Amino acid sequence: MSAASEAEITAWFQARSERAIETACARVFLAGDTAFKLKRHVDLGYVDYSTPERRLWALERELAFNRAAASDIYRAVRRVTRTATGFELDGPGPVVEHALEMRRFADDAVLSAKPWAIDGALADELGRTVAGFHARAPLRPEGGLSALAFTVGSNAQLLRELKPRLGGDLVEALIALTEAELARQTPLLARRTAQGFSRHCHGDLHLGNILVEAGQPILFDCIEFNDLLSDLDVQYDLAFLLMDLDFRHRRDAAVRVLSAWLDEASRSFPEAIWEGLAALPLMLSVRAGVRAHVWAHSGDDAAARAYVEAGIAHLSPAPPVLAAVGGLSGAGKSSFSRLIAPGLGASPGAVVLRTDEVRKRLKNVAPDHRLDASAYTPDFYNLSYDTLIENARTLLKAGRAVVLDATFIDPALRARAERLATDCGVPFHGVWLEAPTEVLEARIAARSGDASDATVPTLHDQVARLDAAVAWPRVNASGAVEQSAEAWSAGHAA
Repeated sequence: MSAASEAEITAWFQARSERAIETACARVFLAGDTAFKLKRHVDLGYVDYSTPERRLWALERELAFNRAAASDIYRAVRRVTRTATGFELDGPGPVVEHALEMRRFADDAVLSAKPWAIDGALADELGRTVAGFHARAPLRPEGGLSALAFTVGSNAQLLRELKPRLGGDLVEALIALTEAELARQTPLLARRTAQGFSRHCHGDLHLGNILVEAGQPILFDCIEFNDLLSDLDVQYDLAFLLMDLDFRHRRDAAVRVLSAWLDEASRSFPEAIWEGLAALPLMLSVRAGVRAHVWAHSGDDAAARAYVEAGIAHLSPAPPVLAAVGGLSGAGKSSFSRLIAPGLGASPGAVVLRTDEVRKRLKNVAPDHRLDASAYTPDFYNLSYDTLIENARTLLKAGRAVVLDATFIDPALRARAERLATDCGVPFHGVWLEAPTEVLEARIAARSGDASDATVPTLHDQVARLDAAVAWPRVNASGAVEQSAEAWSAGHAA
């Protein structure tokens, strides 16, 4: 490869670009509908781009890895070649550098620019998109536990170097808690690695590396330079997104992402996916530790300390509780459940288990796919509740709060939910939502794109079967669900 200085090549791209974006590892030049990325000539210890060969190796891996989730954005690795007067792309002259060509996207398409815009539907789609990405990802049995342990050690070293700026006691508290929790969770993490949960993942899945186009989330800019940072337990990969949302005060979005991810991922991964939630507090804390030293090295000590404090908080999780939200179809059970979930249990809140989604999972169809009425046999009805209860049992034993979202018309099923809480030794909160029949009918008629298959005749059948002795506290659900959920949470949140 012919020699050319970094400054010369940078100046050439700069002259042909509208704008440049600089990071510690790369420069991105924006021109029209195209973006070109150059790796900087740096060796930062954790990443080495100091030679042309290592930069080309990284660019080729970046192209290959990112095409798995963003094939429309990552185009090609281009040769920067010398001419008599300067440089050109893919010319006949000597190669002086390589650049990654990408399709340019709008700056405000990236979710870090607008975390407030993540509504419930997008959070749900985001969770399912990440789960699909993980299901397709290649197995990496050499990663998983070893990769997480590597990051725990790396965090400790990097944070100790920053103790004069971040506070020695705070840093040492986080390190001690993290190392103790890693030791406690090692058997589970090793088991998950053996069970196929270690995959080639994104590795850097925070809001700054997710964009939305035409309503669809796209994952981009995954880690390519160190397999110990990308060959991960899939739940640890997801944990970066959950931690980022939680830190930005969007627990509501985070817990919906988590619930959707679990529902979707459980279609492809072993049943043991549910018990993995026991390690989520550790994973959230480690991700917060990563952001702490990244922000410190960017010069923002206040943000870095806030991440250290968040990491400590994740390792002191609130105990699990079980809530069950019942009521006739159209009562607003799913909306109510999702609104109360962020205030229950460990961050980012309680997993919401819906019988409507469980049924679609059991039939292996999309959540919004309408099942024929003939599918709703008594055996299938019982299997749906059996699955709901067993998923909840595993989550509760893993320390995760749960909200059960089902009609619970049958008093035996209400008793079963109460017994589950007793068996698991957790507090129980039953809620019965009620509203006039005409209100329920109007809501059902207006539904679209929802997992529920209930119709107005379904509602009328429920009314006929409902006993009058529902003992759970009743909530008037005829008005705005936000008000009733807020009022309930004020008195029950853990």
